[in-house]
Amino acid sequence: MQWQQRVIAPEEVLSYIRPGMSIFLGSGVAEPRTLTKHLFASDYPNINDLELIQLTRHADFSSLKKLDYQQYRLKTFFSTWISSEAVVAGNVDLIPGRFSQIKELIQSSRIPIDVAFVQITPPDSAGYCSMGVAVDIAREAMARASLVVGEINTRTPFTLGDTIVSLSDFDILVEATEPPLYFKRHPVKPVIKKVAENIAQMIQDGDCLNFNTGALFEALSQNLVSKKHLGIHSTYFTDALMDLVKSGAVSNYRKEVFRGKSVTSYALGTSRLLQWLDHNPVVEFQCIENVLNPVQIGRNPNFVVIQDARKVDLLGRISFSMGKGDLITGPGQAADLFIGTELSAGGRTIVGLPSRNRMGAPNIVVMLRDLRNQFNMRESIDAVVTEYGIANLKWRTLKERAQALIDIAHPDDRDALVQAAKEKRILSPDQIYPVNIGRLYPLDIMGEHVFKGGVKVRFRPARPSDETAMRYLFYRISKKAVHSRFFFPISVMPHQKMQTYVNIDYRTDISVVALLGEPKNETIIAEARFAKLDDEEFGDLAFIVDESYHGLGIASYMYGMLIQLAKDRGLKGFVAEILEHNKAMLRVFEKGEFKVFSRLDDGVFKLAIPFEEGTPIPKRYKATLQGT
Repeated sequence: MQWQQRVIAPEEVLSYIRPGMSIFLGSGVAEPRTLTKHLFASDYPNINDLELIQLTRHADFSSLKKLDYQQYRLKTFFSTWISSEAVVAGNVDLIPGRFSQIKELIQSSRIPIDVAFVQITPPDSAGYCSMGVAVDIAREAMARASLVVGEINTRTPFTLGDTIVSLSDFDILVEATEPPLYFKRHPVKPVIKKVAENIAQMIQDGDCLNFNTGALFEALSQNLVSKKHLGIHSTYFTDALMDLVKSGAVSNYRKEVFRGKSVTSYALGTSRLLQWLDHNPVVEFQCIENVLNPVQIGRNPNFVVIQDARKVDLLGRISFSMGKGDLITGPGQAADLFIGTELSAGGRTIVGLPSRNRMGAPNIVVMLRDLRNQFNMRESIDAVVTEYGIANLKWRTLKERAQALIDIAHPDDRDALVQAAKEKRILSPDQIYPVNIGRLYPLDIMGEHVFKGGVKVRFRPARPSDETAMRYLFYRISKKAVHSRFFFPISVMPHQKMQTYVNIDYRTDISVVALLGEPKNETIIAEARFAKLDDEEFGDLAFIVDESYHGLGIASYMYGMLIQLAKDRGLKGFVAEILEHNKAMLRVFEKGEFKVFSRLDDGVFKLAIPFEEGTPIPKRYKATLQGT
């Protein structure tokens, strides 16, 4: 018997419904739209006091306008932008909970299911169908329901994994007259592109990723195509992920769970994505319990959750995005992902957002207060990223978190954040923060270099939140090195001194730090700076390098960086003073590209390094300088 001969009209299906029944509806792109359309349009007297169960709702809002207590009521586990207003209005019941535990809830019959409406593909020659682009808990719902209705949609892809069901599992069949729910790709604004570029710096070869939808992830996938052996274990599979897989950056061979396969529970995207997923063996669809089970997630090493957010406060709490197109993560799902990340060896969580929203209001705030959709597991967040940089939060004090987040806020918002944080006693009352530091911070000074022995070092300008890391560097180096840097013995470097040292006036000065290790565990191993002399177009040089990393060429490399930065800023040369015993630093300058003029005066070498021959040397360095 051909399946078409078993098909009945949707109106006839509704005749099997009785008042008070609970009806499960497939979620997302897999919503059986023909059945739900007829259900909401029906004026049959038996279509009354119905309970609708749907994990997430992504379909059009018009159907939600018909919800009322008398005819039907929707219960959902996640409030998307579609249903959030209905939840607030009291027309939709939101059930907070972890997605990984919903299967157990359905199996326990605590939420009864009488009828299941499920979208499926036409059967293959053996009589088996695929549930297509959403698995979630459809199989469990079918097992509990006394009436199982399959809506056959010829435009739904035959996906592989835990999607295969027998046509005989369905009591009734209808044929879809509505197309699947498609989602357009998101345009990417320059600010989002920059946020994505910064996030991509934190993704390493071999990382296993959980993706989301939205402009941030469109931009991020473009920045990951040069990576190698990435893995995908993602609640949602999108066009951006399809492009990433097709680029060759994804192999899934370093995963432990479903090795060699990209694992997902839902697909959301264009018709092109759905066509690509049809009979595609590299994408494995699994039930939501498998995809969001923290233990399963944790078995994958280097699992990375990337999450977009609406707001972040100075304590590291986040509010999830809820605008149009922000369809995905709620606190319950995030909890599963974040716990799984903590169980993963090398796992980390990254939150990305622009420093300001489309209305120009700050996205980094002192306190979230009464914002909806908050996620308060602040200890689970490793880093927050904006277009202005990366704030590493893991294992930092509340004060250090606040400093790091202020450093990546919009420059025009930073002074107000500092003042408000002082009032809330998040920052010390004596915390300094020059008003112009945010506007002047030189984002162009970024780099990376591999030195002898494969030591990989990153470089960026110093910022106020480096206070603790610079303090650690000060106490790591020897007394002799401290004396060489500051010219007199210093035994302590308290907060008052160090915060002055790291608050750079970038109008006249430059400070570059050298960082070792991954961003969440980075260590400052060197710092180099110059300060413009008063009334002279020369910069006064100073260096400090952790003695454990002497001899690698780090100082020489940073000297080259400072030369270029000084020339770009119109300086005509450098001056420096180094102690007579500091021959290593003297050699750094002498090996540089410019001639060094020097004289030894009371155990101190006074140096002048003009960038062009014939450039007048600063007055106080002229006297008896000799070229070397």
